[in-house]
Amino acid sequence: MWLGNMKLIVGLGNPGVEYELTPHNLGFLTVNLLAERQKVTVNNRHCRAQTGRMRIGSHDVLLAKPETFMNLSGQAVRDLVEKYEVDASTDLIVVHDELDLPFGTVRIKQRGGTAGHNGLESILGALGTDEFTRVRMGIAPEHPVRDAAQYVLAPFKKLQYDAVDLLLDTAADAVTAIVTDGAQAAMNRFNRKAQSDEKGASAE
Repeated sequence: MWLGNMKLIVGLGNPGVEYELTPHNLGFLTVNLLAERQKVTVNNRHCRAQTGRMRIGSHDVLLAKPETFMNLSGQAVRDLVEKYEVDASTDLIVVHDELDLPFGTVRIKQRGGTAGHNGLESILGALGTDEFTRVRMGIAPEHPVRDAAQYVLAPFKKLQYDAVDLLLDTAADAVTAIVTDGAQAAMNRFNRKAQSDEKGASAE
C-alpha cells in the first residue's frame, strides 16, 4: 500500500552483464546503490522494468530500471507513470549519464532538452513533456572521443573504479535530497558544489 505522494526514480541503462559497468549504465548503478543502502531489491519485473519499493523520508519510492534498452526507455517510463498515476513534473526523477559534463560531476536539472541522449529523447517523446527532474552524471573524458557511442558502452577501466564509486555516492545523495528537500533545494546544494569543484580543478 502506497502512502501519500509516490516518487518514481528511474535509472537509465541497458540490461545485460556486458553493459553493467559502462558509463551508459550509471543510472542503473545509482538505483542499485539506493536499494543497497536500504537493503531492498530491484527485481520485481513489470511495466517493462525491474522495480523495487522503498521509503525515503516520508515518501514512498518506486525504483525502476527499464528493460527496454536505452533507446526505448520511454516505453517503460510511460507505463510506470500511468500505472502509478505519477505526476511527472513533481514526482519523476530520471538518473542518467551526461557526456556534456566533466567526469565525476553531478548536476540536477528540472526541465529542458536532451543534449542528444537517446534515453531522454525516448522519455520526452513518450511522456510528451520535458517537465521532469533529471540527475545528470558527468562522464566526459579529459580528451575528446572519436566515437561517443562506443565510449559510453565501453567498460570502465579499473583505475576509474574509485572515481565511479564517488560519482555514484554523490548521485544517490542528490536523489535522496530531491525527495526529502525538493528539487530546488537539492539544486542549490549540488549544482553549486559542482561549479565550485570545476573552478577548483581549472585553477590547478
